[in-house]
Amino acid sequence: MNRKKRPKPPHNPKTPKITKNLTRTLLQFVEGRRYKPMTKEELCNELDIPLMHQPLFHQILQDLEASGALALQKNRYSLPQLKKTTVTGPISMHHKGFGFVKAPMGPDIFIPKHLTLQAVDGDTVEVEVSPVVSVKGPEGAVIAVLKRSRTHLAGIVLEKCKGHCIVYSPLLGKTKLIFLKGKVSPLKEGDRIICKIMHWANAADQVEAELSSCIGHISDPSIDIEAAIEEFELPNSFSLEAKEEAKAFGKRISKKELDKRLDLTEQECVTIDPDTAKDFDDAISLTRDEAGNFHLGVHIADVAHYVRSGSYLEKDAYLRCNSTYFPGTCIPMLPEELSNELCSLKPHVNRLTMSVLASFDAEGNLRDYRIARSVINSKKRFTYKEALAVLTEKKKSPFSPLLQRMVTFCHLLKKKRSERGSIDFAMPENAIIVNNKGMPEKIERIEYDITHQMIEEFMLKANELTAIHLAQEQKSLIYRVHEEPADESVQDFYTLARALGFSLPAQPTHRDIQTLFQNAKDSPLIHQLSVAFIRSMKLAQYSVDNVGHYGLSLTHYCHFTSPIRRFTDLIIQRLLMNELPEDCDLETIAHNCSEKERTSFKAESSVKQLKKLRLAETYFHEDPNQIYAATVTKIKPFALFFEVTAFDIEGSLHVSELGNDFFEFNSPRLSFRGTRTGLTYSAGQQIYVRLDRINFILQETAWSLVAKPPTVRADKRAKTALPRKIDDF
Repeated sequence: MNRKKRPKPPHNPKTPKITKNLTRTLLQFVEGRRYKPMTKEELCNELDIPLMHQPLFHQILQDLEASGALALQKNRYSLPQLKKTTVTGPISMHHKGFGFVKAPMGPDIFIPKHLTLQAVDGDTVEVEVSPVVSVKGPEGAVIAVLKRSRTHLAGIVLEKCKGHCIVYSPLLGKTKLIFLKGKVSPLKEGDRIICKIMHWANAADQVEAELSSCIGHISDPSIDIEAAIEEFELPNSFSLEAKEEAKAFGKRISKKELDKRLDLTEQECVTIDPDTAKDFDDAISLTRDEAGNFHLGVHIADVAHYVRSGSYLEKDAYLRCNSTYFPGTCIPMLPEELSNELCSLKPHVNRLTMSVLASFDAEGNLRDYRIARSVINSKKRFTYKEALAVLTEKKKSPFSPLLQRMVTFCHLLKKKRSERGSIDFAMPENAIIVNNKGMPEKIERIEYDITHQMIEEFMLKANELTAIHLAQEQKSLIYRVHEEPADESVQDFYTLARALGFSLPAQPTHRDIQTLFQNAKDSPLIHQLSVAFIRSMKLAQYSVDNVGHYGLSLTHYCHFTSPIRRFTDLIIQRLLMNELPEDCDLETIAHNCSEKERTSFKAESSVKQLKKLRLAETYFHEDPNQIYAATVTKIKPFALFFEVTAFDIEGSLHVSELGNDFFEFNSPRLSFRGTRTGLTYSAGQQIYVRLDRINFILQETAWSLVAKPPTVRADKRAKTALPRKIDDF
């Protein structure tokens, strides 16, 4: 994009430091989004330039104008008008209304909510790129929607009128409603429907549509997943040809194929997975020799052997790019004949694998490695709970020595990761347990214990070694990348951390952040701190350009260890075995996999949010006056936001709802303070709230702030869950 580089400060041998600081301050101010052209006197006043430095400041303005870094018109300074650039690409919309457009080169272009031109997720748009780069990166405005990604939209009947209905579509948001006409007589408020779009904007700025089909009513939890599949257009069935290909492999592996492979069937391999897992795509072996060296085997299901290039199985897998996980249900990337059977590393049966076999010295330093096609016979299928029970000596097992070795080696790898600057997030996450009718029964929680940690470390090491191996062979590959956040984008996190009482220098380094989390590890605020930090960073994605992985502090990283549920891992397997067609477009595959991953995440989040609301409704019916503990997560000038632990829902209270007082906002401390009572609300503080109502159509809740009661509803339903991390290994 056509942007000018920031000029070097004008040379002034007498005051080089002052000159540099004034220049930097001036340019940061002028490049701000809200800046309007000003005179030099106005700039002096706005920047509070001391009288003694104003002559120097005037000289800096002249020098920047002479160099072309600033433009001077009618005695007012501004950025020079650069030639506007336009790009074309698909837009990815956020539920809050803004979006991002993938540029042919460089970072994604941020599109503010008011500049999306009614584009919806997936539309191909033309964007005019602004020369000003904001905190979020390059910004732009949609000037044309070139191709609509959808002809149909999922929605919920918001209001039924005479001869038509007003429909709310989550993908369009509350500001863009659907005017549904035609055969609407059978419909009622709350019906979940599929609309056929007739016009994207009428005179009232509404989308005009006709009824295509009715899924059911919002009160029915059994159709939550069906509605999400329709809303996010997720493929939910396999072609007949793909099914036939999967069935044709049978249930046994031929002796001819076994003879071609490295035989590891006698090795002590085990799998460790969640309770409900059926697709076991990784197994671990670990031995230690007399010299103290560790020999790690990470054995991954050889999906590439079954899903061949150009096959119907590959075509169906590429439509999905990943499996999508809903509470109680999975939409698999591969048919169950492969995902849950022939590719799944079940115990006591031979399975085809690709093995990363690596040796490490007693300090955890890599000595050598090899990657080979192999066959294993898993000796035990552990759940995380079972493995932990063995490690804590609550249960006896012949595999106890193996698990203990895993713990020892895990700590060595964690130490190495810490030394290179990686931040350790040991965060629990809630999992929603539903019955066979889709009704949530409880939220389960588990701490990110050592069993999860050791599997994560082994998978991370296998992924890293695979990426390094392919790069050393000078092969193009799909990396899993995580860009370093812009300094400005983490300022909110720094402010929050300081407001929570943690010490940070004026300009924190990556090591300072690592130290912060080490110090906060046992603090009750660690969850809030971790979530805030993750939200401040950019999303991990797939790319053929290796920019490294910031979160893991790795220069090379790819996804290899989950080919049953991720298409990129299948591509990496083919690359390792030189089975990738020469005309394979890795860049397009990387982009498509990143987009499908985001779509799956949105769909999963949508269903989880609805299930949480349903659980909250159950609590509400049990006792409408029940009071819940909540934690203040953030404070904005207009509102206080909080999270209710009992069902993991975020709520908010307008500043006018905080009490009979006038509350002033303190930006540095992220707090409200009552001018009359001195009552203070700040981030991290525990408050008490009562649920007033739930709007299932808009998925909104309303709350009241209450005094601390004698008893508070405890979260007795929270027991276990899966961990949340920066990157999924």
